[in-house]
Amino acid sequence: MRLWGTLATIFWASAPAAQPLDLTGAPRNPFATAARVRVLLFVRTDCPVTNRYAPELQHLGREFTGRGVEFWLVYPDRTESAAAIKEHIAQYRLPGEPLRDPRHELVKRAHATIAPEAAVFDRAGRLVYHGRIDDRWVEIGKARPAPQTHDLEDAILAVLAGKPVVRAETRAVGCSLADLQ
Repeated sequence: MRLWGTLATIFWASAPAAQPLDLTGAPRNPFATAARVRVLLFVRTDCPVTNRYAPELQHLGREFTGRGVEFWLVYPDRTESAAAIKEHIAQYRLPGEPLRDPRHELVKRAHATIAPEAAVFDRAGRLVYHGRIDDRWVEIGKARPAPQTHDLEDAILAVLAGKPVVRAETRAVGCSLADLQ
């Protein structure tokens, strides 16, 4: 019995992790690139807060494209079709490569719970920030006219400068990912 337990442990430890999928259904690993910074943006097509962040996400995409920063749009809803995701990206002009995360592997790795929520990983794949994009949204239905802090942008700049992220975790406001389990 002990041998079986050891063999089972070895098998499960060496089994390939469920990878996220591109929109064709092919496995895609966002950590297999040489990016200096990887930003995972957890989004939902049906989340109005996600959609209202489109201008800020477009700005960040323009600001950091070509500087070693990769943006990935992570869609954790397993029922979302590739066509609906493509339409969402086109309508809101969201930056980054889309990924489907039906088994929530990236959700778990990033500790994401809300859409929109950002996770920043350094070159080595270490999570250095996760949370809100900025502090515009105080709670659902209550937003400031303009953000006072730009948490995601600050985290990206810190990693690019080789410095630690000052606030490694913030509370995002938006649509829950828990109902997508």
